[in-house]
Amino acid sequence: MSKSNWNFKSGDFFSLGVLILGGFIVLLPLFIVFLTSFAPPGAALEVLPKNNWSLANYREAWQRGKFLLAFANSTLVAIAVTAFQIVTSALAGYALARLKFRGRQALLLVILATLVIPFQLLVIPIFLVLKWGHLINTYGALILPTAVNGFGIFLLCQYFQTIPVELEEAAAIDGANRLQILWRVMLPLARPALVTLFLFTFIGEWNDLFKPLVFTTRPELRTVQLALAEFQEQFTNNWPLMMAAVTIATVPVMVLFLIGQRQFIRGIAATGMKN
Repeated sequence: MSKSNWNFKSGDFFSLGVLILGGFIVLLPLFIVFLTSFAPPGAALEVLPKNNWSLANYREAWQRGKFLLAFANSTLVAIAVTAFQIVTSALAGYALARLKFRGRQALLLVILATLVIPFQLLVIPIFLVLKWGHLINTYGALILPTAVNGFGIFLLCQYFQTIPVELEEAAAIDGANRLQILWRVMLPLARPALVTLFLFTFIGEWNDLFKPLVFTTRPELRTVQLALAEFQEQFTNNWPLMMAAVTIATVPVMVLFLIGQRQFIRGIAATGMKN
């Protein structure tokens, strides 16, 4: 065995060890939450319940937290915001990537600048606009403030620039206009970027607590994170019940991420091409 091969394998073992350590650090809290949720109701906090493993905590947390309505609201808001962001990001990203007009670079810099502005700094003007539009305590207050996102525009703009212009020229020769080129040529090839934007947006909206807390007060508009926050206030000392509620709120997005990750890998393999 040559020295170069030995060094290569040593590097592989080191990388694998770092990966395993990092995965252990990330997954350990989730593992503790999951195991604690099966402890007997009202039991003290413990990592490994010794006996009486039960699903009673999940049934009680689901009923007391009224998570059915919260799941419906969070799903509706997350899907609506994700759809808005994909449409607006695709249109704006394509225009910035392909159309030549005065001020294009300046506009792109302004869009990038919005990424460094915390949403909390904009809450007062957004609240005033929503109040002026009579949207407070409506689904519009949960959807419209994040319907457009600079990250999505920049992501798709960068990805569109990697697609050969010759494909668009061929479609234009066949009589396709700009929107048809975007829909039939660019978006199918940008599937990896679209899946990435979908995952980031959906998971971000699902985990958002700030908007429901500030812009709504009606109980029928409660989202999962708001229901979870109220649940934790009521059952501060009941750790198994709290961990069951946290698991209920977390599992859907974890499953979605795993499914989206597989689709993301397939999208890269299916759309890879050389310039």
